Amino acid sequence: MGLDIRIPIGLMFSILGGLLSIYGLVSDKAIYQRSLGINVNLGWGLVILAFGVLMLILGRRGIKSV
Repeated sequence: MGLDIRIPIGLMFSILGGLLSIYGLVSDKAIYQRSLGINVNLGWGLVILAFGVLMLILGRRGIKSV
């Protein structure tokens, strides 16, 4: 059928992870007092970004030129 959703999913997760990581870097440190000082936005943003990049790599690797 030729329907490969890894590329759009990878792009969506990469954009979301990048935005969340940037927000974690520039946000006020006082909002992380409830989470014991752990920058949750930065941590999960990097995890989501890594997943998105992995999906993009796997999606590009799976495309075969005819």
